[in-house]
Amino acid sequence: MISSNTAAATFEPHPLLRHPHCMTIFPRFWPRRGLLAGVPSTARLFSVAPHSQLLGHCHWQPHPPGHPTLILIHGLEGCSDSHYMRGIAQKAWRAGLNVIRLNQRNCGGTEHLTPTLYHSGLSEDIGAVVIELGARDRLDRIWVAGYSMGGNLALRMAGEAGSALSALRGIVAISPNIHPGDCVTALERPTNWMYHGYFLKRLKARLRRKALLFPGKFPLSRLSGIRTLREFDEVYTAPDGGFQNADDYYDRAGARHVLAAIEVPTLIITAQDDSFIPYSMFNTDAITSNSWIRLWAPRQGGHCGFIQRPHVGEDVYWAENRLVEFIVSQDGAC
Repeated sequence: MISSNTAAATFEPHPLLRHPHCMTIFPRFWPRRGLLAGVPSTARLFSVAPHSQLLGHCHWQPHPPGHPTLILIHGLEGCSDSHYMRGIAQKAWRAGLNVIRLNQRNCGGTEHLTPTLYHSGLSEDIGAVVIELGARDRLDRIWVAGYSMGGNLALRMAGEAGSALSALRGIVAISPNIHPGDCVTALERPTNWMYHGYFLKRLKARLRRKALLFPGKFPLSRLSGIRTLREFDEVYTAPDGGFQNADDYYDRAGARHVLAAIEVPTLIITAQDDSFIPYSMFNTDAITSNSWIRLWAPRQGGHCGFIQRPHVGEDVYWAENRLVEFIVSQDGAC
């Protein structure tokens, strides 16, 4: 494996985007035309719990069992069409992988497919997809990669499974919120007002859509008065997910509790200047003492940004390129 110091040193931030906010925001607004053009795609529903299904967009190689498979998981208020989901899918498929761009519960226009909300602790959903792909599709080289909230889900699933999921080959997590409580606290700082406002606005809009689909299940009387993510989770996410309150949800959902139990090759990429994924979360024995885990932590990169100085032979999306490179290099060695 590539050592953590060497890998982190390969990231050269774009000279015009060194500030973490620029790194974070730039990818969302920079057009990426033509992604997945010519790549075969089929939609599929995965049953993950009673009355709950996830929509995946699958990009299969001509003989799927003969290739490794990558399940991609988006972050909070993202979906299968998020730019990084499409960008990684194109690169991974061209590298010879089957790829599944998976929507979490309610995401990508799928509010009607489940009576529940989604949250950072639903790692069993990802495990259910891995199990189905192994049993039904005979896929035995499955990788799971997630961004932000999706990274926490991937890590949590792997830690909970240990060696029990025989088809699981490895994990890649980009800027994962392994301690949700610390991340929400950071998001609610005044300097992060634009991210906090964006997430809260979208979560409220999603809840209104859910309330129309499931009358009486999600009372909206308190919604307009909610001003923070923590309040939203206290009133809606935590009780719907079976947690006592927001603090209980944040504590139990974090992958940090199970990192030491991971037994598959795992790569975590996070920037030390991420404004709402505190780098201090990763200074833990659960990571440093687990030989399965590699932590790559460049000083710059923002949140899931990692826009690099232009290089010959690859685009500016450094984390996407390293993700695919890591899986391709590791799959043959596993």
